[in-house]
Amino acid sequence: MDRLKHKVAIVTGAALGLGRAIATRMAQEGAAVALLDLHDDVGRDLAGDLSARGGQARYWRCDVAREAEVERVFGEVAAAFGGLDVLVNNAGIAGANKPTHELTEAEWDFVQAVNVKGVFFGVKHVIAHLRRRGGGSIINLSSIYGLVGAADLPPYHASKGAVRLMSKNDALIYAPDRIRVNSIHPGFFWTPMVEGFLGQDNLREGRQELGALHPLGHVGEPDDIAWGAIYLASDEAKFVTGSELVIDGGYTAR
Repeated sequence: MDRLKHKVAIVTGAALGLGRAIATRMAQEGAAVALLDLHDDVGRDLAGDLSARGGQARYWRCDVAREAEVERVFGEVAAAFGGLDVLVNNAGIAGANKPTHELTEAEWDFVQAVNVKGVFFGVKHVIAHLRRRGGGSIINLSSIYGLVGAADLPPYHASKGAVRLMSKNDALIYAPDRIRVNSIHPGFFWTPMVEGFLGQDNLREGRQELGALHPLGHVGEPDDIAWGAIYLASDEAKFVTGSELVIDGGYTAR
């Protein structure tokens, strides 16, 4: 339970879904974890629960699409915990599900602001902190749809493709600083985002249909992603940078 002992980690979008699982496992593995989100009550409750179970966790409200907020909060986290070692850029939204020719500029920009600019701001403002520690790990949540296409959600697909290549580019830029940058590419996982994508009608049937898209026959569990993030954040992955960790039940293997 000490794979991340003495490390300080920021997880964006940490209150729900994949971010919640990542933050929980990181705290259990010994990291001091800053939970960043806009869901204040849920985020504070999670931080309190992790602390009550012996972990180190605090909640900060942070809109990752606002650069000044990201810079300020990262500084506060570093001051509170004594530095930064790991950044998980997890915060993301699905956005409008329309054909490209029906999208408005505002619908397109809204997704890019969170999913792409949010990652950009995170990387931009964590680098100085990681350099002071002599290195670190940046983990960017992309998607299977940063690797392959599908006939839906054009802004989302574009954003996750951007995250994939941003990760590779930054891996090269910051390798001399011993800062590793990798992307995780989840398939379908049972999270509030996926539930929202399916809508409220017959979620059980929708879950079965999504599961059938994966050769393993089911959707993933958030912990499947959390353990991947633990590996990339840990010293076990000290020679891993610029990589794509695909956790998708075989979805992209076809």
